[in-house]
Amino acid sequence: MEPITSIRGFKDILPGESEKWQFVERKAREVFGAYGVRELRIPILEKTDLFRRGIGETTDIVEKEMYTFLDRGEESLTLRPEATAGAIRSYIEHHFYETDPVARLYTIGPMFRRERPQKGRYRQFHQINVEMLGYEDPRVDGELIGMLMAFLTSLGIGDLDLEINSLGCADCRPLFREKVVRYLGDREDTLCPDCQRRLRTNPLRIFDCKVAECREAVREAPVILDSVCDGCRDHFEKVKELLSSIGVPFRVNPRMVRGLDYYKKTAFEVIGHSLGAQNAVAGGGRYDGLVRDLGGPDIPGIGFAIGFERLVSMLPGRDEDYSPAPDIFVATLGREAEDTAFRLLNDLRGKGLRAETDYSGKSLKAQMKRANRSGATHVLIVGGDELAEGALVLRDMKNGVQEKMPIPDAVVKIEEIFHVR
Repeated sequence: MEPITSIRGFKDILPGESEKWQFVERKAREVFGAYGVRELRIPILEKTDLFRRGIGETTDIVEKEMYTFLDRGEESLTLRPEATAGAIRSYIEHHFYETDPVARLYTIGPMFRRERPQKGRYRQFHQINVEMLGYEDPRVDGELIGMLMAFLTSLGIGDLDLEINSLGCADCRPLFREKVVRYLGDREDTLCPDCQRRLRTNPLRIFDCKVAECREAVREAPVILDSVCDGCRDHFEKVKELLSSIGVPFRVNPRMVRGLDYYKKTAFEVIGHSLGAQNAVAGGGRYDGLVRDLGGPDIPGIGFAIGFERLVSMLPGRDEDYSPAPDIFVATLGREAEDTAFRLLNDLRGKGLRAETDYSGKSLKAQMKRANRSGATHVLIVGGDELAEGALVLRDMKNGVQEKMPIPDAVVKIEEIFHVR
């Protein structure tokens, strides 16, 4: 019988790699907690209309990439392709704003898009998202971006560039849209079929196309910074000033847009130069108006998403550097020793120590080899001769020094050794 394999574009996260994911999650909780950002856990399945209204009907995600189906009640449901819409839905549904419109939230989990799998991109992928709601002040933009860069720095990741732009607002973006349509209208034949369609439905998305001919077509196109209103310009200038004041380097990229329709004013991306063509590690921006568009009050917001898979691929060091070795390995000789070791293991683990053993009944020499491969700093040897004396032997694997200790005192002595170190 043929074995069943995973679905194309869906990936197992195996032991050895999963410890790197845990490291990233721990750092996220540590850094975000310092900024008062709290975890929100939202469903992976939502009503399809949430994403149509939130992301935009003419985005590639909604038009081409969502996993959407009818359930048995004939309701259209979608596996979440991004987290912001779900977080806003939760914010509205649970009336966060009635006690305090300000909310600082983060989510961690899988997203789903049916796009062509390629290196670093999967149909089930994972993101870390942060949403800050209730603030219009540009200082929040600066704080959010500063927090993102502090988090990436805490992971030891280098060779990153922060790019920022302003996408304008509902007052000034229509003028820019008209300029783009006029400019590209004369070059429509050079655009890919998708961008020819976008020219009529969502022309700003053409700036995000990766097709070489389209990139060439927009190379001399108008830039939105030349069309933003005074309010958007002042906001953007203040964000730049704030980032400089806290030592966060950035580059203004006037042609950068975001893949979702809800972004306004500040937009940003973090680029990893070691990643090749798909080089965006994180991105986000301000989405004032999204809460209102999803049925809530008119509350501003800003947020970002980090691609987990790409982030993990950039972590320095080897996989084993992120996998904690056991503190102690228990080696046994004989049935009586195995039963004694079983109780000792339970006691050691109860004290918070990482303790392992080998139940295969192999020789002491083979067990010592396994203990050495595991990286355990100490081995507790439980043998027949030692048991007859009511004692155990603890071996320091770094210097080879062995210490004999009475069985009743063993757990306490071992605990003291590790607390000291």
